Amino acid sequence: MGLYAPFLVAFAAAVVWSGFWLYLHRETRLRMDAGAQTLRDAGYQVDWKERRITGYPFRLNVTLLEASVREPSGWALTTPRLETQAYVHALGTWVLATPDGFDFVRPIGGPVRVNGELLHASLSHLDKHPPNLSFEGRKLTFTPAPGAQPFALIAADKVETHLRAGPDDQGAVLFRVDNGKARLSGLFARIAGDRPVSMVWDSTLTKMSAFTGADWPSAVKAWNGAGGVMNVRQAGLTAGSAVVGAQAGTLGVGYDGRLSGSLNVTLREAPQALTAMAQTGMIRPEAALAAAAVAAARQGAGDVAQATITFQAGQTTLGPVAIGPAPKVY
Repeated sequence: MGLYAPFLVAFAAAVVWSGFWLYLHRETRLRMDAGAQTLRDAGYQVDWKERRITGYPFRLNVTLLEASVREPSGWALTTPRLETQAYVHALGTWVLATPDGFDFVRPIGGPVRVNGELLHASLSHLDKHPPNLSFEGRKLTFTPAPGAQPFALIAADKVETHLRAGPDDQGAVLFRVDNGKARLSGLFARIAGDRPVSMVWDSTLTKMSAFTGADWPSAVKAWNGAGGVMNVRQAGLTAGSAVVGAQAGTLGVGYDGRLSGSLNVTLREAPQALTAMAQTGMIRPEAALAAAAVAAARQGAGDVAQATITFQAGQTTLGPVAIGPAPKVY
C-alpha cells in the first residue's frame, strides 16, 4: 500500500479535477447562452458562428468565431475571432484578445475596421459598478468600410481605455491616444502638419449604481435622473502646436440628451483653430470670428488663452459667445 497509495491518490485527484473542469465547461456554456438570451430579450443582437471551450486542466479558454454584438441604438462590435481566457482558480478575471482585428459600427457613420500589432483587454469584478475593464491597442490602423463616413483617426501608436469602480458609488474613466495620425483639414492640417495628435480624458462619475438600462439612452437617463455627474480631472487634445486642455469641470446631461455643465480650458493657437472650424463648417463664421476675438483678448505668453466652455440649454459657449450646439450624449 505504501508503494501504490501515492499513485492511487494522484489518480483519484486527477479524476476529481477532471470532473470539476467538465462541470465548469458546462456551466460556462450555459451561462453564456443565458447571458446572450438576456441581452437579446433587451433588444440586443448577439451572435457567433462557432464556440470552442478548451484549456484543460487549469484554464478556461473560450474562442468565438465570427462574433458580433449590436445594441438597440445601432452601435455594434464584430470580430472574426475573439479569444478569452480565465484561470480556474480566478474565474472572476478574464483576458480577451482579437488577433484578427475587429470592426465597430457607428449608427450613422458606418463600420470602421481596426487592426493592430496588439489588441487585448481584461475584465474583472463584474459585481461592481462599473466592472474593471481595460483595453489596450498598439500600432493601430482605422479603416472605414467602403461607403462609410471617414473616421477621425487614421492610425495610432497606442490607444488605451480603463474603467474602474471607486468608493462612494463612483467610477473612473480614462481614455488616451498616443501619437495618433488624424484626418485633419483646413488650418488644423497646416498647424499639425505631419506631427502626431494625442488625446487624454480622465474623469470620475458619481451614482454609478444607477447607470443601468436596456440600452445606452435609458442607462444615461436613469443615471441623470439619480443626480449623476461627471467630474473632469484632466482632458486634452494636442494637434501640432494647437492645444486644448482642461484641468477641472463638472458635466452632466440635459433633458434634451445634450451635454451640460462647464470646463475651465487652456487654449493655444485658439484663433487659428476657430478659423479652421469655421472653414470646415463646424462653427458659423460670425460665431468663430467673435470667439476668436475673445480668445485673442485672453491670450497671454506663448499664445495661450484661459477660458470657460459652457454647455447649457443645448448650446456650447466659449466665454460669452455661442459657438454651436452642445454635443449630443444620446
